[in-house]
Amino acid sequence: MAKFKPTFRAAPVRVRVPATSANLGPGFDALGLALTLYDDVVVRIAESGLVVDIAGEGAEDLRRDRRNLVVKAIRATFAVLGGQPRGLEVVCANRIPQARGLGSSAAAVVAGVFAARAVVVGGTDRLDDVALLRLATQLEGHPDNVAACLHGGLTVAWQDGAGPQHVVLDVSPALTPVAFVPSTRGSTTKARRMLPEMVPHGDAALVAGRAALLVEAMARRPDLLLPATEDRLHQSYRSPAMPRSSKLVEKLRAAGIPAVISGAGPTVLALTIEAQAAAAADLAGTTFAVHHLEVDREGARTVPLDG
Repeated sequence: MAKFKPTFRAAPVRVRVPATSANLGPGFDALGLALTLYDDVVVRIAESGLVVDIAGEGAEDLRRDRRNLVVKAIRATFAVLGGQPRGLEVVCANRIPQARGLGSSAAAVVAGVFAARAVVVGGTDRLDDVALLRLATQLEGHPDNVAACLHGGLTVAWQDGAGPQHVVLDVSPALTPVAFVPSTRGSTTKARRMLPEMVPHGDAALVAGRAALLVEAMARRPDLLLPATEDRLHQSYRSPAMPRSSKLVEKLRAAGIPAVISGAGPTVLALTIEAQAAAAADLAGTTFAVHHLEVDREGARTVPLDG
């Protein structure tokens, strides 16, 4: 059987990918929520070479060569689809803050794999959504952010013998997420090293119950979000690395506003209803950049070049 050789589209492809917040308190390494803050990536097949242009978040820091994460994801996808083009042009318009716990690396990976599939004729037939999640998870290392980024909404992701899996859950239309983004950066790797190998049985039991409650609170009972977002599994252990963020979480929760560390931090995410959003912003003061967001329900998609 002859090896498949990809045919590349002549026209450029533009994809849009949402920011994501993982964990949401007790849903550690499982829950992910897509948010209406986006990176756009345009990919065009060129005659030769590699050109990477970046505007917005990370423009001064991100690499512009084959080690760029979007480029690595594109190349990995082309390899799965049968071969590399002679040249590549990648233009990134980044709005998701880098290294803040809003899924910037997952967005880069998803943008790369999604765009690469779209620029190959018949790419979706050869690399379906299940395979795309598997590839994105391999590149990112875990499925919680990439599942939400790919599919939108609230997702539960896990891995078993068949690889990464996910389901998309209902989200109440009353939910109004507010993200508080500090100027300082975080590191997922460093944050994970701060976690203990074991936690008390009572804490584990409480978190299991809160994670189950969180599914219902997110879908139909936002009035239960404060108890449903209680966590004893990871946030307290990481608080020394982000004291200002941890204090803001405590301050918001003391005021009755459901707040968590977004992903590995240091961004704080308040899962408010509309009546709480303004009060939450007032409590944060001027130390954090405040983003009033909505739940993105589409996930990764192609958009018109002139949109």
